[in-house]
Amino acid sequence: MGRVAYVNGRFVAQRDAQVSIEDRGYQFADAVYEVWSLFGGKLADSEGHFARLERSLGEIAIPMPMSRRALILVLKEAVRRNRVREGLVYLQVSRGVAPRDHPFPKTPVPPAVVITVSAVDRAASEARAAKGVGVVTTPETRWGRCDIKTVGLLPNVLAKQKAREAGAVEAWFVDELGFVTEGGSSNAWIVDRDGRLRTRDTNANILRGVTRRTLMEVIATEGLEVDERPFTPADAHAAREAFITGAGTLVLPVVSVDGKPVGEGKPGPLATKLRRLYIEQAKATAI
Repeated sequence: MGRVAYVNGRFVAQRDAQVSIEDRGYQFADAVYEVWSLFGGKLADSEGHFARLERSLGEIAIPMPMSRRALILVLKEAVRRNRVREGLVYLQVSRGVAPRDHPFPKTPVPPAVVITVSAVDRAASEARAAKGVGVVTTPETRWGRCDIKTVGLLPNVLAKQKAREAGAVEAWFVDELGFVTEGGSSNAWIVDRDGRLRTRDTNANILRGVTRRTLMEVIATEGLEVDERPFTPADAHAAREAFITGAGTLVLPVVSVDGKPVGEGKPGPLATKLRRLYIEQAKATAI
């Protein structure tokens, strides 16, 4: 059975799915998106993702395309039709279809909605986490509203390509002050030389990661503290451990930054433990 997509009220074979050339998401990146991890066919971190979706839409004045309850039903039906148990669900909401003009359409149009589902090989993901991954750094080139989960991701695309060409899986943006902001599709963390967990605060120009938020809860439950203070690439090189968080990566140990080893050059014990605890929490609370 082939993959199935939801496009503007209809489930269709993904190979046949189409959107209008005048969809404002295509023309202007006038759209937002969300990605849920699937564990056992259930949506992980659901409350955080719905809250961030609603916030992102509100920030750019796109109405919710349907109620949250209705959207949950559609997402779950997309998962059922694709018969995916372990994977990712992608949702994109654009301002809609209208003749190309930079301002919002004079006559309101309904938001356009696309949903796709893809499988994830959890065994391969765990093998990668057990080995750890590399990241590279790159200058911050993104716009000033990275808190909105917009589809305008060209700087992220270029950063991720730089990482791939260097044999790494992620790129960390570095701002004009020399501090790491976040990754191309993840939040950045270190366990510094003094053993403190550190990650950038969300008042900076970063995305308010949902996996990050859930991990914060896990960390608090463990009686640990997080120092939401920026760090430099040099701090990362001197750190005991490093890792990234995101719906696609979960909690993923980082073993090198710009080719230089972090700690012992292998996944650290705290990152490994937090990955396990996060997955347990995500599975327990998935809907």
